[in-house]
Amino acid sequence: MDEVSTGMAYDGVFEGIIPMLKRWFTGTSSSETLREWVEQFMELKTCGECNGARLKKESLWFKVNEKNIAELSNLNLDKLYQWFTNIEKSLDSKQNVIAKDILKEIRERLQFLLDVGLTYLSLNRPSRTLSGGESQRIRLATQIGSQLQGITYILDEPSIGLHQRDNHQLIKALQNLRDIGNTVLVVEHDKDIMLAADHLVDIGPRAGSHGGQIVAAGTPNEVLNSSSETALYLNGKKSIEVPVERRAGNGKVMELKGASGNNLKQVSVKFPLGKLIVVSGVSGSGKSTLINETLYPLLSKHCYNSRVTPMDFKSIKGLEHVDKVIEIDQSPIGRTPRSNPATYCGFFTEIRTLFASVPEAKIRGYNAGRFSFNVKGGRCDMCEGGGMRVIEMNFLPDVYVHCEKCNGKRYNRETLEIRYKGKSISDVLNMTVDEACDFFQPVHYLYRKIKVIQDVGLGYITLGQSAVTLSGGEAQRVKLATELGKKDTGKTFYILDEPTTGLHFQDIRHLLDVLNKLVDRGNTVLVIEHNLDVIKVADHIIDLGPEGGDGGGMILFEGTPEEMIHNKQSHTAKFVKEELNVRSQASSGKLQGRK
Repeated sequence: MDEVSTGMAYDGVFEGIIPMLKRWFTGTSSSETLREWVEQFMELKTCGECNGARLKKESLWFKVNEKNIAELSNLNLDKLYQWFTNIEKSLDSKQNVIAKDILKEIRERLQFLLDVGLTYLSLNRPSRTLSGGESQRIRLATQIGSQLQGITYILDEPSIGLHQRDNHQLIKALQNLRDIGNTVLVVEHDKDIMLAADHLVDIGPRAGSHGGQIVAAGTPNEVLNSSSETALYLNGKKSIEVPVERRAGNGKVMELKGASGNNLKQVSVKFPLGKLIVVSGVSGSGKSTLINETLYPLLSKHCYNSRVTPMDFKSIKGLEHVDKVIEIDQSPIGRTPRSNPATYCGFFTEIRTLFASVPEAKIRGYNAGRFSFNVKGGRCDMCEGGGMRVIEMNFLPDVYVHCEKCNGKRYNRETLEIRYKGKSISDVLNMTVDEACDFFQPVHYLYRKIKVIQDVGLGYITLGQSAVTLSGGEAQRVKLATELGKKDTGKTFYILDEPTTGLHFQDIRHLLDVLNKLVDRGNTVLVIEHNLDVIKVADHIIDLGPEGGDGGGMILFEGTPEEMIHNKQSHTAKFVKEELNVRSQASSGKLQGRK
């Protein structure tokens, strides 16, 4: 008998989907992961009341030299500096007395930001949109402005996202810190910064367990005379070779017209498919806007019916030639110590199945789930399969210590008694990729997936290494290895944004080997990059500029590196010319396409 016929009724209140999402997004107890998930259903729009000025109209009525504070905040830093240069002429004598000290401070602070290559930023730029390198250089400018002495500054890869043209400005800023009486310690792979150092320390000889030694130390000249891997690349004895022939591609083209997001000026650009494409240009020229915020959302919507909204554009042709788009960045492969390369690449399931097929495991009735450290039964019950115990520290980061019961092995005694070729499941997780390749060579379906991790130059990491201990470059190469291990249709479009961040010359060689394998399968790989070793090996270059911010947003060049060196507008072209050593003249300026 239903509720209506019995006269019974139920009354309740449901807050609704949208209020619930808003509550989760604004709630103080919501986790960062939950907020990021809710953001997928939200869209940023300019406020209709203030048009993005952030202030009431009464506040905007006050102007200096015909500009209000919002208009000044929208200017690029180099144009803002120009505005402040001769502002005294627009002020009367009383105003000049008031403004004298204020203008001095503003100009000095703006100059510090310009000195570290941030000419294209504006004061109203949200901090969450800044790259790691930009944030670091802003902090560097702040320290230069403080004029403190006797301080030791430690910088990790300050050249991230910086064009070669602006390198000397960064070096000059670092030397300025040194000259006023400070010690500047820089962790860096950039050639110019290494050679500008007073003292260079090279650690190696290889990575992971094969490294950890000081292989060379001294002045740059002393290090150059050593036989370390870094020295061989710096003195030219080893280098990343320029390909003899550029790929001809598959003849298909994707064309984007009228892109006008952020500083892009109604640009139209063609992406030849089946090639290694590099998008270059000075910092802030519009590369990320064109690719990450316009092209990628369009491809994602076409391939996966994604809801991501692209920046403004007029039309796009050729989407039918792509059936999958993959964006590979340097974000962690997992945010907890439980994540590791074996679980991310997907072959840990097959390893567990292999252990479950061992006769002893069958006799005991163990299935593959018994060998999972995320499921009750086979894992250590004290650390719950983590291998580490978390000690929460008030006002300090959490501390991880080895579990005293399993001693970091993650599993209980009964599970560890099951052995495959003399190794327990914990022993396998502690193997390096190089060791695992030898161990699993007879097991073809496993060997193939582990081998691709070795091929991308990560033979030194362990299968069970915690994801939080992997660098950005290592995490990116694990993702690339995962893609290499999959069967593709040859119509995939890969997008990488500054993949050389944090990579040594030898690592860049490994990265390019992987990217070339993907392209040789018929796929298209697009890389946003400043690194000249990557630019010089590209099949096709798209160069934006000529400057950053409002001075950029235009396509300066499309074509091969050999053709690019004749471009007079491009700042990238002159550096590519030096790198190629005018190779195009030696080969009659034209290269035949490679199938």
